[in-house]
Amino acid sequence: MKFYWVKTSWLIKKLFGGFIWSLPKEVPTVYLTFDDGPIPQVTPLVLDILKRYNVKATFFCIGDNIDKHPETFKQILAAGHAVGNHTYNHLDGWRVDDNIYIANTELCQKAIKKHKPEGTKIFRPPYGKLSSVKARGLKQKGYTVIMWDVLSADFDRGISPEKCLKNVVKNARNGSIIIFHDSLKAQKNMQYALPRAIEYLKRERFRFELLPV
Repeated sequence: MKFYWVKTSWLIKKLFGGFIWSLPKEVPTVYLTFDDGPIPQVTPLVLDILKRYNVKATFFCIGDNIDKHPETFKQILAAGHAVGNHTYNHLDGWRVDDNIYIANTELCQKAIKKHKPEGTKIFRPPYGKLSSVKARGLKQKGYTVIMWDVLSADFDRGISPEKCLKNVVKNARNGSIIIFHDSLKAQKNMQYALPRAIEYLKRERFRFELLPV
């Protein structure tokens, strides 16, 4: 049985206070984010949904996917969305050697800079796993580690699309950083939940903003 935090607890946020978990503002605001792309089978579907609702989002991209699918990556940029670093090979930050992990992150930055010369300074660790040593190394490189406040769990094929939607609408608050995925594994749940979550959040008068890159 899989275990994960759908709503990140206050204790986890306190224990890992050096990471960004949410960004509340005076006007209720949420931040839609997408991990694991870009891929041509799914990312354009996400872009179409976002365009339909006139919403901007932040995409944490895998460097290897950027190099394999540069045109799809350029579609993200052309649509005015933000991009962040998700390592080059989707590495597990609890298992991989510290120096290899930092180098792999920098390789992703290099892939991003091929199309966005200024690169990005926001980073999200795959699986949400990151050791303190790696976190310090990334900070020294100028990265801000972005985690999340609400996990849609769209990647979990054991839950229904309706449950995926409920994970978002039940837990979203002012400042919530919400995770979806533009991946094949998440496609079914994401395609159902994303537009309905946006509609709900708009009815509740939330604004959608990009993460600062």
